[in-house]
Amino acid sequence: MAEAASGDIAIGATLNHISRESTDIRRLANFYKQIFGFEEIESPNFGDFKVIWLNLPSAFALHLIERDPTTKLPEGPWSATSPVADPSHIRRGHHICFSVSNFESFVQTLKSEKGIENFESSVPNRGVKQVFFFDPDGNGLEVASLPPQQ
Repeated sequence: MAEAASGDIAIGATLNHISRESTDIRRLANFYKQIFGFEEIESPNFGDFKVIWLNLPSAFALHLIERDPTTKLPEGPWSATSPVADPSHIRRGHHICFSVSNFESFVQTLKSEKGIENFESSVPNRGVKQVFFFDPDGNGLEVASLPPQQ
């Protein structure tokens, strides 16, 4: 591999973390721990606001940040002027996607045990199944099956 020259694109870039702002970071942390198996890790003390850091082993970290009540930004999809409550719209909007090896049982758990409204679809000509749903703050999520073995 060639040495990076000045002005090159980022070399060795990886996903470090995704952050979500919330008025109830504990509720959001519990959701991601229960649904995806995130583990709570040591979080720094920023002093003027609270954070909860979560880690999904072998994947990425999720930083939950206490919302600044003075911010002018919308809190999340539920607070937008035209909130979207239909999970069938997530596939064309902002979302985070996770892949799981137990897709069918995962979807069944979402429906029957968790009572989470969702929308199922598939990737055309790929054999990958998808389910779309919202977290408690209205952020779009997708879970996809692993692609079939060739």
